[in-house]
Amino acid sequence: MKHLGTITLETQRLILRKTLEADYEPMFRNWANDERVTRYLTWMPYENAEQLKNTYHNYLLESQKKQDFYDWKIVLKDINEPIGSIGAVGIKEDIKEVEIGYCLGYDWWHKGIMTEAFKRVIQFLFEEVGFNRITAEHDPRNPHSGDVMKKCGLQYEGTSRQAGKNMQGICDLSRYAILKEDYFKNTK
Repeated sequence: MKHLGTITLETQRLILRKTLEADYEPMFRNWANDERVTRYLTWMPYENAEQLKNTYHNYLLESQKKQDFYDWKIVLKDINEPIGSIGAVGIKEDIKEVEIGYCLGYDWWHKGIMTEAFKRVIQFLFEEVGFNRITAEHDPRNPHSGDVMKKCGLQYEGTSRQAGKNMQGICDLSRYAILKEDYFKNTK
């Protein structure tokens, strides 16, 4: 694999880029304070922008200096500010696998934005970095997240009972994956 870190990617409507110093305010405003967004995630909504800045935001700014760290802010070109994020939440170097996690501000749900972002990330991770397998998981009570995975070509692999924990408590996890060979077979 050839780790490149979080480099800027683009789609028709989106710019996927590193976290910037000033991003903590739109991150807070657009998704990190919203219980509807964090309902099936592993972290609680932030109470204020300063709390976000002093914790997760600073972690992102420091971590993105590493070549094997992948976390993009999803910037909608029309408004030129981040409305969500997508990135690697786990990497298994020995089998060239990466697990992707994502979240999007409520105002932009059901508009194909996350599918557009995830497809571009998949392209980058297979074609430029050299991963062999991309996975993602979701709580089955959040079927729209699974719909994104399916639209991006990931195949359902099964549901592990009580294998995770999110803001709803202990939960089942439905797992999806796509292999590099399947990606290239479907893009020719």
